[in-house]
Amino acid sequence: MLRKRIIPCLDVRDGRVVKGTNFTDLRELASPVDLAKHYSSCGADELVFYDITASAEGRRLFTDILRETSRNVFIPLTVGGGINTVEDFDRVLKCGADKVSVNSGAIRDPALVGEAARLYGSQCVVLSVDIKRVDGVFRVYAKGGRENTGMEAIGWIRRCVDAGAGEVVVNSIDTDGVKQGFDLEMLRAVCDAVQVPVIASGGAGGISDFIELFRAIPGVDAGLAASIFHFEEVRIADLKAEMHRNGIPVRL
Repeated sequence: MLRKRIIPCLDVRDGRVVKGTNFTDLRELASPVDLAKHYSSCGADELVFYDITASAEGRRLFTDILRETSRNVFIPLTVGGGINTVEDFDRVLKCGADKVSVNSGAIRDPALVGEAARLYGSQCVVLSVDIKRVDGVFRVYAKGGRENTGMEAIGWIRRCVDAGAGEVVVNSIDTDGVKQGFDLEMLRAVCDAVQVPVIASGGAGGISDFIELFRAIPGVDAGLAASIFHFEEVRIADLKAEMHRNGIPVRL
């Protein structure tokens, strides 16, 4: 059985890591380079690095910070924010990313996923989807959770995976930063729809939430979180030890 991955997420705005609740009320925390070094040394399996306002502000991702981060970490690095063309994929990969996460760019140009997969391989293309319930339906949001696209989320994810996305990050806006547990209903629906790795994001408040996630939905490949790791409410080593004790395969 494949080992489950634990992935800290660095949401970056103006060169600093920030965190909020339900994608709003952002506050500045630390240097992304310093946090990346810390996570690289303390057992994280991968890192996700989002320039969270690049798409909304219509600009490119901060490549200088990315280069410095990639020089200082020795685990896989997924990078997203302002990815709108295959040239953006190329630029980010050349700056040291292992995988590229696309969200709003794919919504604007659905052909982007397939083009990037053909050029760089499906393993490099990560579909990130910000999802919120609207009248009981899972809807896709764009521009960092600011804009309701009106698209039904499960169908959109299936379409992008069929086009070549090799991994899906499911960001639940409803549970983001609330620390009451992952959105199991949403994650189960995604896992039932696609056969590629699925990463759960949004809602982790403690070790027990990860245990519940992997027990309830064995098809989920990884758990992603931000503030509980940034504020050391949960230490990655402690989390992995508890996963191991609960029979969940994990890299110790």
